[in-house]
Amino acid sequence: MKKILCTFSFFLTLAFVHAQNALSIKDTLNGYFTEIQNATKNNQALWGIDLYGPMLLVNPTTREVYANYPDTAGILKAEQNLYYGILPAKINISNTSVHWNGRDWAMIMLPLPKDKNSRLILLAHELFHRSQKQLGFISYNPDNNHLDQKNGRVYLRLELEALKKALTSPTLAEMYTHIKDALSFRHYRHQLYSGSDSTENRMELNEGITEYTGFMVAGLSSSEATTHFIKNITAFLSDKSYVRSFAYETIPLYGYLLNRQKKDWHKFVNVTTNLTDYFSAAFNFNMPADLATVCKRVAAVYDGEKIFAEENKREEDLKKLIATYKLKFIEQPHFDIFLEKMNMSFDYKIIMPLEDKGTVYPKIRVTDKWGILEVSNGSLMSPAWNNITVSAPVKIEGSKIYGDGWTLELNEKYAIEKNDATGNYSLKQK
Repeated sequence: MKKILCTFSFFLTLAFVHAQNALSIKDTLNGYFTEIQNATKNNQALWGIDLYGPMLLVNPTTREVYANYPDTAGILKAEQNLYYGILPAKINISNTSVHWNGRDWAMIMLPLPKDKNSRLILLAHELFHRSQKQLGFISYNPDNNHLDQKNGRVYLRLELEALKKALTSPTLAEMYTHIKDALSFRHYRHQLYSGSDSTENRMELNEGITEYTGFMVAGLSSSEATTHFIKNITAFLSDKSYVRSFAYETIPLYGYLLNRQKKDWHKFVNVTTNLTDYFSAAFNFNMPADLATVCKRVAAVYDGEKIFAEENKREEDLKKLIATYKLKFIEQPHFDIFLEKMNMSFDYKIIMPLEDKGTVYPKIRVTDKWGILEVSNGSLMSPAWNNITVSAPVKIEGSKIYGDGWTLELNEKYAIEKNDATGNYSLKQK
């Protein structure tokens, strides 16, 4: 009897601890909602609107979701001044904006950063995405595959190193010198890769302006801003891929440096603005007659020799990785899955262009009319985003198909078929 009572007491304690933890989480998240609500209210002058609105804070493992507004379908139930529920499996989880159950939401994955400034920047960033159409900005996500090539990476790294020095310059004259070097590296990169000016610009209008907004809403002091930018750029430069994340670093820093002299510069930017030209004019940058020579001469100021050496080695390693991926997704038997009404979530810091064949997504979750695909060991997205390729299936159990590092759960109207001549698999509608 004593043993039974002890066991009962143990489980009662566990239940109490769980209840206390749940209470703590909801109290904490309520505090975060209040925190960002106050920050956006205090910064309405930034864009002329209050960015605060519906938010979904989602645990990506359990799919538990906490919101500050109800949904129209009643999935979210009111609990302790917020709304709680389980996000349906068909909804991909990522830091993004999403239209779901009657509302436009900012979705943010839990846990949120412990640092208040980082947390506010993240929340305000996604809230801006939720409102960007209202402000006249279009969501662009163009490929910038040149930033996975040696010279693309080299001159982006040099640009960021120059901006870091501008940030910590003791005089205005020195700051301008470093900014003009940064713009030289930027213009030279655009000369090396035809069309890169346009594709980089569209990404920077989408993510760069958004990240700048988050930074401004957070209201960092001068010393906090310096620490923030240096920490972020250092972390960014260690990422495997720059092709989708560079805009988070470039525009916020150019914008912060310009904001010291020209408040509200961002209000003169719209969806047609060429940001490179805008900042070049704002900082009185005059294009050198021999841009290539200038860039090679001043590169030494920004650890150019080290950067070139590192990127030369990376290029050699990359050749081996490209050969591995081409074997896996093109030369060997594989599984091609067409995309009709696709939605996806992925880690943008690890994607890799595969020449003209598309982009490798090491980890991705895709939902479509045919079901749900979850990949943890590589997939190839076609350049037109109308097909995704994984390795050949190894096991089929009813509507669930398994491969090397991927699973596909099919809806009943779809099936897979094998081409005996090639050994490749494809998806078909029954």
